[in-house]
Amino acid sequence: MFSLPALPSWLPGLPSLEWGSSLLDSFLQGLIGACGVSVLSSLLKVYFFVGCVNDAAWRPQKERLQAQWALLETVHVAGLALFLAVVGVRVAALVVLEFSLRAVSTLLALGKGPQDAKDRLLLFLLCQYSLGCGLTCGLSFLHEGSPHRTLNLLLGLGLAALLASGARCLRRHVCRLYELHSGQRSCGICLGLLAGAHGLPWLLGRALTMAFAVGNMAAVALINQDFLTTSEAMRFWMPLTICYTLLVIYMQEEQRHNPGLQGQVQTVLVRMGSLFVLLLTVGRWLDLLGVLISLLAELWCLVGVRTLLDLCQVQDFPSQRPPKSTPSQAPPSAPAQPRETASP
Repeated sequence: MFSLPALPSWLPGLPSLEWGSSLLDSFLQGLIGACGVSVLSSLLKVYFFVGCVNDAAWRPQKERLQAQWALLETVHVAGLALFLAVVGVRVAALVVLEFSLRAVSTLLALGKGPQDAKDRLLLFLLCQYSLGCGLTCGLSFLHEGSPHRTLNLLLGLGLAALLASGARCLRRHVCRLYELHSGQRSCGICLGLLAGAHGLPWLLGRALTMAFAVGNMAAVALINQDFLTTSEAMRFWMPLTICYTLLVIYMQEEQRHNPGLQGQVQTVLVRMGSLFVLLLTVGRWLDLLGVLISLLAELWCLVGVRTLLDLCQVQDFPSQRPPKSTPSQAPPSAPAQPRETASP
């Protein structure tokens, strides 16, 4: 039966057709990665919005979250999909490994205090481009050599678009009706967020752990495909490991001194600059182009979450614990009348 994935087999003498099919697969992978990032971004906005509603002093920040345009979010997702489609699997794998090392180092240094919880949220905000790269690496590795690769990616894109649309609808519902529904106790979704919004970072952390675990395994496998011997692999991995370790140490110190958006931009420049210099010696010219694309993509993601970054840096951000209901004050009761004792 004729199908779209089998189209290149009908014309084996045209290499341009195979290149076009590969380009289509890369674009589909980029769209799936962008949809995954959109789900994360929508759920984080829901979490921060519920936190702002719980405290009346945070009304300006709540209005900033409500004022974000749907068209700008669509443009942001489309731009991120384009970046993920053209960055290249090799550079995407390096980005995933670098962020994973940074995330592990940060999580090991965290405790259970309020500042540590904010650092964990900051990590969620900064992982968006790395998450997209991890998803594209995982898809590229899992579908490598598949005879129906394009069809599988189309099915995956449908599922990813459905999840992204559901998360976006949830965010719109919460931003428009959460205050009304939570006060009237008239909506199951809003009541669930009122009682359990504090557990949303825990669920996101588990989902991101699984996504990056698959992405890391795929990244290592994809990079090792380019090496024929163990010595060649060691000549690549040794300087890469040393470079990433020094970057992690530097970025932890830099974020303590300058945790704002400007500090995050400087960190992105240092990371991508170091990776560019490293790939000058052990990489290819396409890798250098991919690093420049990654730099633009990282800045693109920072612009998309700048409002959430500002909220995350505030020291007295309201707690996400469900508010304790105070019992209503009962009307004053009449003084107790002495009971009549029966006469003997």
